[in-house]
Amino acid sequence: MSSHKKILAKVLSGVADASISFDNLCGLLHFLNFNSRIKGSHHIFYKENVEEILNLLARGSEAKPYQVKQVRDLILKYRLGENLK
Repeated sequence: MSSHKKILAKVLSGVADASISFDNLCGLLHFLNFNSRIKGSHHIFYKENVEEILNLLARGSEAKPYQVKQVRDLILKYRLGENLK
């Protein structure tokens, strides 16, 4: 199983939101074909045919738990990554 698939499974499980690496979360979004731009400490992710824009900030080296939940909700809403499982 690739690292992106492992991170996707961890995000979708919802049991480890506080222990997801910020770099891994950003890598997962890039793997799911999100575009990004960085403005200061804000990492902004967007994708064609996805209405929402994700604005992520790191908490040290970890992603903030509520932002992991936002990513999970977006993945489930738009059925992103279904062909990766």
